[in-house]
Amino acid sequence: MRVFQVVNAVVLTGFALICVLPFLNVLGSSLATPGELATRPFVLIPRELTLDAYRYILSTSTIFRAMGVSVFVTVAGTFVSLLITSLMAYALSKRYLRGRRVINFLVVFTMLFSGGMIPTFIVVNSLGLIDSLWSLILPVAVNAFNFVIMRSFFQGIPDSLEEAARIDGCSDLGVFWRIVLPLSLASIATIGLFYAVYYWNTYQNAILYINDSSKWPIQVLLRQIVIVASGVNADANSVDVVPPAQSVKMAVIFVATLPMLIVYPFIQRFFVKGALIGSVKG
Repeated sequence: MRVFQVVNAVVLTGFALICVLPFLNVLGSSLATPGELATRPFVLIPRELTLDAYRYILSTSTIFRAMGVSVFVTVAGTFVSLLITSLMAYALSKRYLRGRRVINFLVVFTMLFSGGMIPTFIVVNSLGLIDSLWSLILPVAVNAFNFVIMRSFFQGIPDSLEEAARIDGCSDLGVFWRIVLPLSLASIATIGLFYAVYYWNTYQNAILYINDSSKWPIQVLLRQIVIVASGVNADANSVDVVPPAQSVKMAVIFVATLPMLIVYPFIQRFFVKGALIGSVKG
């Protein structure tokens, strides 16, 4: 048993270092001077610290505008997705609901097959959502995998609790709001984290549906900065920044990643519990 614990600790430490070292390299490179970046391809601890890259990217309103767009899409998208997913999962977790199996099959079917990029673009365009931030939210409001996890969690809640609430005069919506949701905080926090990370990393949909550069999220702006830094003239004039150095690219990556790093520790304690309960009871 002692040997297993030692081996387990060594292996897990190795995996942790594999995950942490690239991030430390990004942080170290963003704080290093251009001369050090030119001589050292891999920087963990800079010999000389400089905040010039952060002063540069934070001195323009472009980065703040993109961050604001990403914050709005993440907050609004997570709220809309949790609302729709939880209501649908609760209804479809009830065995007495007519047509339940057919609807569940149609939802799960989308995990294997989808309409594709062109049909989805046509639908978004026909709804007048092009150049609207809602085009980054509504087409992906429900994720089938997250729906399955939440539905399985709701199925594990004893029916006796809901029956007792109905005897006390609660409606179906009242049961869901007063009984089911308080018991499902772990599952909701887990699914909310999944949705928040997805919306924060929105990239492809923004490229397809957003033509106005003032509505670009942070990930698209980051892509433009990387393209400009690589010397490829691909719509470089649409970004209000000059071609940045390597440290500027790393600083933008760190700034784009930091919000999720701040939020995750507050949700992490719900993460394993919510994911495992939903998967095991399914």
